[in-house]
Amino acid sequence: MDQSAILEKPKQYRNLLAKSKEMGFTMPSDIYIGTLLKTLTASKPSGNFLELGTGIGLSLSWLIQGMDENSKITSIDNDPALIEVAKMFFYEEDRLELICADGGEWLNEYKGGDSFDLIFADAWPGKYSYLDTTLALLNKGGYYVIDDMQKQSNLPEGHEEKANALVKVLEKRDDITITKMNWSTGLIVAVKK
Repeated sequence: MDQSAILEKPKQYRNLLAKSKEMGFTMPSDIYIGTLLKTLTASKPSGNFLELGTGIGLSLSWLIQGMDENSKITSIDNDPALIEVAKMFFYEEDRLELICADGGEWLNEYKGGDSFDLIFADAWPGKYSYLDTTLALLNKGGYYVIDDMQKQSNLPEGHEEKANALVKVLEKRDDITITKMNWSTGLIVAVKK
């Protein structure tokens, strides 16, 4: 099996990679995480999805590709420049709501009423802070996905210790079941019980 033989990349993917390099964005999501996100969203027809940390929009492109026509996604980032890039690439996507806000504030103030079938926490809020608030927004049977759980050169000093501490917290929770994967950038997939 050759995992690098990836079929059906999102139409925006190549241009998003180029834009990422042009902007000097050093935290792009790994392509393998993207393929997994596409598969997980495809498993939730008419799903409601949340991405915390839009970044340049690479993982967002995979999430959208996996969604059916009745699904919707909210993606949040606190960087206005990155939200503007995402708007340029996803302007035709009516299933998407892009929000420029602090992820923690948004989580605390969310009054949407709808819980989520998948939450991809690719930012500090929802992962290293506001974890209880985030998991409370997950539907039973919904996925909670986090990446960057292994040491990498582009992550800040001390990140590895933070990731290890988070793993211990997640292992103790009885409201989710988790799978830890030493694959790609280090991944945890949890499902709400």
